[in-house]
Amino acid sequence: MSYRRKMGLAAMLIMLVMTSILAGCAERKENAINTTVKKSDNKEGQFLTVLVEGGSPAFTVVNETAEQFRKKTGYEIRVEAVPYIGVYDKLNAELKAKAGSYDVATIDILWFSTLAQGLAPMDDLMTDEVKNDLFPNLIDGGTVDGKALGMPVWTNSKILLYRKDLFEDPKEKAAFQKEYGYELKPPANWKEYRDAAKFFTRDTDKDGGKDLYGTSVFGMNNGDSVASWLDHAAQAGAGPLVVGEGGKALVNTKPYVEALDFLTKILREDKSAPEGALNMASSETSELFMNGKLSMMLAWGHFFVPSDDPAKSKVAGKVGAAPMIGGESGVGVVPGPWYQVIPSSSKKQAAAKEYVKFIYEHNELFMQALGVAARKSVFRQYGQKSEYAHLSALNSTLSAKQTQNRPVLEYWNEIESEALVPALQSALSGKATPQEALDQAADLINEIQGQ
Repeated sequence: MSYRRKMGLAAMLIMLVMTSILAGCAERKENAINTTVKKSDNKEGQFLTVLVEGGSPAFTVVNETAEQFRKKTGYEIRVEAVPYIGVYDKLNAELKAKAGSYDVATIDILWFSTLAQGLAPMDDLMTDEVKNDLFPNLIDGGTVDGKALGMPVWTNSKILLYRKDLFEDPKEKAAFQKEYGYELKPPANWKEYRDAAKFFTRDTDKDGGKDLYGTSVFGMNNGDSVASWLDHAAQAGAGPLVVGEGGKALVNTKPYVEALDFLTKILREDKSAPEGALNMASSETSELFMNGKLSMMLAWGHFFVPSDDPAKSKVAGKVGAAPMIGGESGVGVVPGPWYQVIPSSSKKQAAAKEYVKFIYEHNELFMQALGVAARKSVFRQYGQKSEYAHLSALNSTLSAKQTQNRPVLEYWNEIESEALVPALQSALSGKATPQEALDQAADLINEIQGQ
């Protein structure tokens, strides 16, 4: 074979090898492209960061559903859990920095006033079907300047929890009838509430000291006390709450003064609530009730569940639930809902909305975790079960005509902590009359509001 022919065959072999190599590379490249497309379609390797309060129902639900959401969408859920106020602090910092650190957060209704400008609207999620399955105040509470900024996850309010063994005892009923001239029953208005509280306040072990009180009064330095007073202000006819048109304070007008006078008389005149009200709110009250020290309490609805649990409560099996009491204008409360929100700084808006919708579809998990939820259909479903006997009372209370949200005010935190809490504590401690205390609060609110 000539040299030229050998070189020709060699060149041909090289070309065949190169063609084979190139073909192999092309095949692998095609496979690589197909793999990339497949990953992109399934969103593998992508994640959403969700900010929640540690130990809260939101923390429970986000962890329970993370794997299900990953299988459905390919998105991993990364949870950042912080203390209650840490949720506000971290989200507020994120909205200012616009770093895209969080895609979804679960927040208290109180925080909309300062966070609203940094949240993404989700009006497209608020279909007629969704709206019809939510309490009206829930939609209003998450709407700012006409835009829906939050999807409710649960709502809650104070209701009446009482000792059935006391209120249904024939001897107690006869004694009450003789003393007050009408039938003993779970109170429905202010007069009946004060009478029942006075009646059951007593020394049961005859040691010279009271060991059973009719009820409690919230006076602690926190928003729980303000919400409790505003419940009664709404019952007395207040509305709108705290400030009127133009931002001028309303808190020293008749319904607000009557509400504070009502609480002050229970504590100081009737003495049918334990002393130390300035250090008492929901947690302290529920602890007293579950230890058999109170005949009734106006408490957040979800407290029914632990109160009726033998592992946690000495009065389990004896607890009844009734709607919130009413004042001159009827039943009314200030609800305490929480919402899922999407920061405008999130770089995954579409996936974040998909997640919010997914959690809405699993709303009953909040009922199982906390004893309350957001959807009326979940209330109806679980209200048939004895362990959720509080839901009927809660439903009635949330639907009452005087039930209304706290105002969305830019300086709400200052108004609450610097004006309202000091006014409540001043009146409850006897340092000022309710009118004097609320006059001072009104002046300070007007100053904060620039009036």
